Amino acid sequence: MMHFTGADILSVKQFDPDSIARIFAIADQMQPYAHRKKRTRVLDGAILGNLFFEPSTRTRVSFGTAFNLLGGEVRETTGMESSAIAKGESLYDTARVLSSYSDIIAMRHPKAGSVAEFAEGSRVPVINGGDGANEHPTQALLDLYTIKKELEHNKLGIDGMHICMVGDLKYGRTVHSLSKLLSMYSNVRFTLISPRELSMPDDILSMLDSAGHKVHITEHIEGSMDADIVYQTRIQQERFATAEEADQYRGKFRLNNEIYTRHYKPNTVIMHPLPRDSRAEANELDNDLNQNPNLAIFRQADNGVLIRMALFALTLGVEDLLQKYETDVIWHSDKANI
Repeated sequence: MMHFTGADILSVKQFDPDSIARIFAIADQMQPYAHRKKRTRVLDGAILGNLFFEPSTRTRVSFGTAFNLLGGEVRETTGMESSAIAKGESLYDTARVLSSYSDIIAMRHPKAGSVAEFAEGSRVPVINGGDGANEHPTQALLDLYTIKKELEHNKLGIDGMHICMVGDLKYGRTVHSLSKLLSMYSNVRFTLISPRELSMPDDILSMLDSAGHKVHITEHIEGSMDADIVYQTRIQQERFATAEEADQYRGKFRLNNEIYTRHYKPNTVIMHPLPRDSRAEANELDNDLNQNPNLAIFRQADNGVLIRMALFALTLGVEDLLQKYETDVIWHSDKANI
């Protein structure tokens, strides 16, 4: 099993099933704090450097919230133009300087491999918050955690499940990282639904084939009746050369209540890494699904805080000290009823 204390979290390739089970067990322990039933100050005085050189809302705020909920403080840099990188500073120099101000760093960057390059110069652990079209390991972990919880609710497990991945599978780093994690399990069936030009990269397909999983590739949403999970993704406009090129594919695979009822089981779980593109020309997941109990996208986002709390605790070596620094919540919070 992976040794977490002091480790960088750069790729899902670092994990094995035992490591994943350990992360999930610690994430379960974080629920009272995330739901404001209790507080823990286990990271009181620790500083997170939250460096996001590419636009982000959920992931950036989720990392910061997770660290705050453990009692730590957060310092943020957002956007390439507001950093010394815009002046020509190397990632190595940036890492050497900013890691002296922090106890741990979460980083997002538009270039594949950039977070690993940054980690080479860092004096503290670095967690990859997404590097271009390459990987998004914490998103993959929260996705897998959500899949596990949702399937358990339906008395199912990850082994033997059927997942449909829909949309931009070429540039969507979330489906790349999730596929790598799912390859560690047994007899998973994949239905990959995308335009031919946005199909899953060959290296991912080869990996799934080598792991013995069944993969069906199609451009049609029909035929996925027995899926346990449907994982919808948006068109990654920022990865295309022009917005006009991305517009060719926008809105190709919409999911609304009518399509869901016609093509999926009554208990098929609907997931999306967010943000979902709700503009009329895209409308990936229609608002008429908002009251569908199988729409898990907001539970999925909530789980991101739990997973990131677990990774902070494990990486900084305080996972067994949570209750020692626990106190009561003294303010009103409806989250206590979740």
